[in-house]
Amino acid sequence: MASISRNLRRSLAPDRLRRLHLLLSQHPREYVTAECHRPVVLHKRGPDILHDPWFNRGTAFSMTERDRLGLRGLLPPNVVSSQQQIDRFMLDLTRLQKYARDGPSDTYPLAKWRILNRLHDRNETMYYKVLMENIEEYAPIVYTPTVGLVCQNYSGLFRRPRGMYFSSEDRGEMMSMVYNWPADQVDMIVVTDGSRILGLGDLGVHGIGIAIGKLDLYVAAAGINPQRVLPVMIDVGTNNEKLLKDPLYLGLQEHRLEGDEYVSVIDEFMEAVFTRWPNVIVQFEDFQTKWAFRLLQRYRKTYRMFNDDVQGTAGVAIAGLLGAVRAQGRPMIDFPKQKIVVAGAGSAGIGVVNAASRTMARMLGNNEVAFESARSQFWIVDALGLITEDRADIDPDARPFARRKAELGHQGLSEGASLVEVVKKVKPDVILGLSAVGGLFSKEVLEALKDSSSSRPAIFAMSNPTKNAECTPGEAFEILGEKAIFASGSPFHDVDLGDGKIGHSNQGNNMYLFPGIGLGTLLSGARVISDGMLQAAAERLASYMKEEEVLQGIIYPPISRIRDITKEVAAAVVREAVAEELAEGYRDMDARELARLSEEETIEYVKTNMWSPVYPTMIYKTD
Repeated sequence: MASISRNLRRSLAPDRLRRLHLLLSQHPREYVTAECHRPVVLHKRGPDILHDPWFNRGTAFSMTERDRLGLRGLLPPNVVSSQQQIDRFMLDLTRLQKYARDGPSDTYPLAKWRILNRLHDRNETMYYKVLMENIEEYAPIVYTPTVGLVCQNYSGLFRRPRGMYFSSEDRGEMMSMVYNWPADQVDMIVVTDGSRILGLGDLGVHGIGIAIGKLDLYVAAAGINPQRVLPVMIDVGTNNEKLLKDPLYLGLQEHRLEGDEYVSVIDEFMEAVFTRWPNVIVQFEDFQTKWAFRLLQRYRKTYRMFNDDVQGTAGVAIAGLLGAVRAQGRPMIDFPKQKIVVAGAGSAGIGVVNAASRTMARMLGNNEVAFESARSQFWIVDALGLITEDRADIDPDARPFARRKAELGHQGLSEGASLVEVVKKVKPDVILGLSAVGGLFSKEVLEALKDSSSSRPAIFAMSNPTKNAECTPGEAFEILGEKAIFASGSPFHDVDLGDGKIGHSNQGNNMYLFPGIGLGTLLSGARVISDGMLQAAAERLASYMKEEEVLQGIIYPPISRIRDITKEVAAAVVREAVAEELAEGYRDMDARELARLSEEETIEYVKTNMWSPVYPTMIYKTD
């Protein structure tokens, strides 16, 4: 495992520059021709191009291109630049968002989503340019929290298909179905079964919206080529009675498959996509808890896949927890001393606890004693209260962290103790919410946290969307004051504490990690995604913030820096894949050449392979 200090950026020395220039000359495909500047060979002309959002650039087609591609006379004669197109779109957006609302129940964010989606349907390159140049404003529109509204209303919002739909009725046909997708190369798939969308529950086929939103961020943050991404919905039915009775619902109106029948559908899907695209990376998204862990363990050693709810959320939380230690003025190696109360025992909550305990154990020596010591730092509270070994039918994934009888006596706690009772007795350094219960961190809970053993108690209200956040930053800072550290899953504004002081609202968003994990895996050619690669990603995010920022309570960077963060995280993933001998290389860069790259050269390698939204040269070629 690369140490945290190795992840810190260094200046590029002249000898390293010379070495990189030598590599550039040896590998022109990877370095000299950036991902976004590769020419595009088309087998279509005229109106077919204008109707294809992958290739349409509207009035930005030059006159030469119009002649070459059979477009002269099909567009207004004035040729405009891509920036002029964006300026016109942004002017229209400002004017139209007020009128794009579909009645009083249609919020302004949803109106923005409608307008952006129309642009996505017309001109994909321009869509991503707008998104990337305004990422702080539009990430909450294409992703959480607005994507939750989109999923809840997807049948009414549906205008044209995006992605692929596999259903239980397609059993036996998936291997042929994957060849209906037009792209011969797919680098990234985000797949959901719609069973647990954000904190909104079972939304069935409407869950495709979360897969689309995640891939928008893979493109914007990681520079994955948008022509090589694929959102997927696996429709095995829904247990949402409202959808089962809705005549406009677009999915299967039958109850969900369970047991071996369910697993067989997912197995068939995985075999099909990896048969057509052997090097694809599959991210599982918003599967209900009982399947999230089981499917992760079933596939992770065979396929290039990961579960963002389990592993991505855990990585972002670990980065924040390490940042909270730094904000207390302590070294990150003190992390194993933190007492952490976790509210929520679903896939995200248990995923965070597992990953955090492994991080602690590694810092303590990675032996049996270290793991037992790390386990003892967590108190997990679910809907039934504190989880102890006295509970009947403990979830197997939560069992290792159930509090032991011997521990409970001197703590004054018992099975089922309430969250406020646990906080009062434990006096934790951190309370971490992944419960999907809005307002769970009540005034009484926050008052109890005043007696924390830490001088700077940390509140992680990580549930999405916004309405499910365990508390708001305003509520936290009002009770705990300026020393509190606050992070949430969805965006909140900073809090003015008066006298020129600011209570920083950190967004612990998975988008800080999953794009870099995907990109790093792609560019390393790693056969699987290991715990070490995920840990390297989390540690690089934790070390990204400067010391002076962390001491102010800023433990996550602003979304505006997401492209740079992703580049650094991806480079850390590549280097860890090389260190673990999992890397097989990408295109002409084989594993041996990857191993010879320095940290700075690895970052440059990643940067050059990130797609950017520029109009490429288009060449027409007959079939």
